[in-house]
Amino acid sequence: MTETCDAADVLPSALLTESIAADLVRVAESDGEIVGCAVAERPAPGHVRLSVIAVRAGLRRQGVALRLLDALSQRISELPGPVPLFSAVVDTAEPALSKLLLRSGFIGTRVMRTSREPDGICLHYQHKSRVEYVDPDTRYLVPLRARAQLIESLAPRDQAVTALVSLRGEPAVEVTRFEQDDPATLQSGEAAAGIAFSGSILAAITFLLGFAFTSTRFPDDVRLLLIGATFSTVLSLIVYASASGELARIHSNTFGKIMKYGNVLSEYGGVLPFLISLPVTYAQASGDPRTTMVLAALLSAGLAWYEWSEFSIAHRFRRSPAEVALMAFTAASPLVGAAIIATKTTSWPWTAALACALAARTWLYLYRRGPEAGTAGRRQWQIRE
Repeated sequence: MTETCDAADVLPSALLTESIAADLVRVAESDGEIVGCAVAERPAPGHVRLSVIAVRAGLRRQGVALRLLDALSQRISELPGPVPLFSAVVDTAEPALSKLLLRSGFIGTRVMRTSREPDGICLHYQHKSRVEYVDPDTRYLVPLRARAQLIESLAPRDQAVTALVSLRGEPAVEVTRFEQDDPATLQSGEAAAGIAFSGSILAAITFLLGFAFTSTRFPDDVRLLLIGATFSTVLSLIVYASASGELARIHSNTFGKIMKYGNVLSEYGGVLPFLISLPVTYAQASGDPRTTMVLAALLSAGLAWYEWSEFSIAHRFRRSPAEVALMAFTAASPLVGAAIIATKTTSWPWTAALACALAARTWLYLYRRGPEAGTAGRRQWQIRE
C-alpha cells in the first residue's frame, strides 16, 4: 500500500502492465485530475491481492478509497471461472488502512511476519465472498501494540478481526469467533432438499398429465408441454442424485456446478411449465372463461413478483435487456395461455413460444452465465442473534 497515486512508484512496470491488462486497476478523477487509485495483482488464478490503494492528501475521508475498493471488488467478482480470493496485507502501523478494508467487507484472518520493521507484524485481510455468522458473546479487544496477544488471538482458524476501534486513545482491533459450518452436512442437506422438491413437483405434474390424457378437450400442445416438464423434472432428480453421489465420493469440487444444473432444470423445465399450465387445466375442467381469466391474472402477477424477487434464480445473475424480456414473457404466459383457451384460438404458437423462452433461459443460465452476482461493498458477516 502507498500514500501516492502513482502506482509506478511502488509496482514494477511489468506487474503494473499485467494489472492493467487484467482490468484490475481503478482510478478516481476530479476535474480531469487523478485523485485516487486502486491496483490489484493476480499471482495465481484463484488469488487476487490488493497492491495499491491511495488517495491524494486533502481529499481523504470523503469516501473515494471506499468507492475504489468497491469497484475493484465488483470487477473481481465478475472474473470468469470461480471467484478468486481477494486479499490484502497491511502493517499494524497503518490502522487507517485496516479500518478502510474492514469497512469494505474484509476481515483480518492471519498475522504475517512480513513487516519492514524488525519488530513489526502485518495482518492478512481477505474479502468475504459469502455470508458467515459470528458469536456475539466471544468478541474481545486487542490493542495493535500488543503483538504477542494479537498473534495468539488469530492463531485459531475460527478467529478473525472484524473491526478497528479506539481503546484508551490507541488503536485496537475487535477479534471475533466465527461459527464454523460443516460443508459436507450443508451440501448434503441442500441435495436432499432438491430431491424432495423435485419429487413433489414430479408428482404434481404427473397428476396434471393424467388429467390431460383423460380429457378429450385438452390441447395436444399443452400435453406435450407437460410431457416435457415431466422429462425435465426427472432429469433434475437424476442430477440431484448425481450431486449426492459426488458429495459422498468427495473426490472433486463440482458439487456447486451439479446443483446449478439441477436447480435450473427443476425451475425452468418443471416448475414454471406446471404453473403456467394450471389455468389451461382449469379452463378445460370448469368451462368458465371469467374465473379462468381471474385465476390466470393472479398466477401471472405471482410469477412476475417471483421473477423480480430475491428468491428466483434470475435474481442471482445480472440481467440483460433480452433476459428481462424473457422474464416478462414467462410471467405473462399464464394470462396469454388462458386467453387463448378461453377464446378457442389456436394455442400451438403460444406453446411453441413458451417452450423456446424457457429453453433459452435454461441455456442462458447453464452455459452463458458466469458466477453469481457479486457482493462487493457489502459486509459478508452477521451477528447471530
